Amino acid sequence: MLVNRVGDLGLVLSICSIFLSFKTLDYSIIFSLSSFSTENSFSFLFFNSADRLSVITFFIFFGALGKSAQIGLHIWLPDAMEGPTPVSALIHAATLVTAGLFLIIRCSVLFEECPTILSIVTIMGSLTAFFAASVGLVQNDLKKVIAYSTCSQLGFMMFACGLSHYSIALFHLANHALFKALLFLSAGCVIHGLLDEQDLRKMGGLLQILPISYTMILIGSLALVGFPFLTGFYSKDVVLEVALSSPTFIGNFAHWLGCLAAFCTSFYSFRLIFLTFLNNTNSNKAYIENAHEAPLIMVLPLMFLAFGSIFWGFFSKDLFIGVGTPFFLTSLTTNFDNLVILEAEFAPTILKNIPFIFTFLGALLSFFLINCSVTSKTVIFDYKVGFLYRNIYSFLTKKWHFDQLANELIIHKLMNFGYRISFQTLDKGSIEVFGPFGSSVKL
Repeated sequence: MLVNRVGDLGLVLSICSIFLSFKTLDYSIIFSLSSFSTENSFSFLFFNSADRLSVITFFIFFGALGKSAQIGLHIWLPDAMEGPTPVSALIHAATLVTAGLFLIIRCSVLFEECPTILSIVTIMGSLTAFFAASVGLVQNDLKKVIAYSTCSQLGFMMFACGLSHYSIALFHLANHALFKALLFLSAGCVIHGLLDEQDLRKMGGLLQILPISYTMILIGSLALVGFPFLTGFYSKDVVLEVALSSPTFIGNFAHWLGCLAAFCTSFYSFRLIFLTFLNNTNSNKAYIENAHEAPLIMVLPLMFLAFGSIFWGFFSKDLFIGVGTPFFLTSLTTNFDNLVILEAEFAPTILKNIPFIFTFLGALLSFFLINCSVTSKTVIFDYKVGFLYRNIYSFLTKKWHFDQLANELIIHKLMNFGYRISFQTLDKGSIEVFGPFGSSVKL
């Protein structure tokens, strides 16, 4: 809640800036007047001549930074996994994390007038996609792996917006909702069947006991990594193709970080499957004895989501992102100079297949490193105790030190202020001196 309040500050400032500039909060009026405000400036904080639209769009993006868990304000998302699994599925698929991104898509008219802000959106989105995917490689909590996966996919959507292709971002958003809800609810079935155990290292060998949950997680994971002709394939690959076709350095930067994120996504998705279902079990005997498949009332929603995860992308791709589709009419706006969907459509096949090659390599590496029946345990042990692996593993388990920085630079100082100054000096100090202690002292 506190991290989201930081994002909300940007949202409130954007609303105030819009009202100060346009004297209204009506979308249609703001959008119709936005092109006349491109050269206008106003004073803000230390800036005497800040561009109005740049300030407004920056604050909108800052609000989305908190809501959609982009790098820097992402730290609330993994911690939100302590809640019930259906709540996690709702947060990640349909409501909270999608709100900031949807706001940027809705305000496409304003963002198209501010190329500098679009570049910032692209950079932050691509960094988020790679950062979250890399941290997801070493997570051992079943739900936290899927949570970092959500953060990574939001990065994909965000840099699609930064490259001015809002319909593709919305398409990936709709597709992601299906397979991410499927993954979370299937993970809930596994946790329910194992008496609330969430640690991947204490699972294994569940394929025979939980076949339906295995099938659902497999479908969701394949859709997530962009397996050909499943739902995720149609949107994720188009996002990367648009980035590759962009004539700017930032577009290519986003493309290669996106490909690395696709590699990491494939690795941790198959790692989750191997550790949970296919490897020899490390679970407690009591857990395995009492393990059971989820009842029909829990499995039935998974069937609908699995159907959507397989077919929705194919049926809706021409509706959302087909060249010349009239579906969005004037709801979304992209300047002609920024439109590279045609170039992406006719890009060389070898370049289009780069994300699939990265995905395949990630799955292959996961197969050899995680699947205990393939590679010798001695080889894996020697590799894991090596200097390079230990340093990379330590860096990723510390989440790129973002939590440490937030704790040391902000939280500890705020807690210290709250106790030493606010509580001891003001509450216990001045109020008690002038109140009960002061009135009862003997003169």
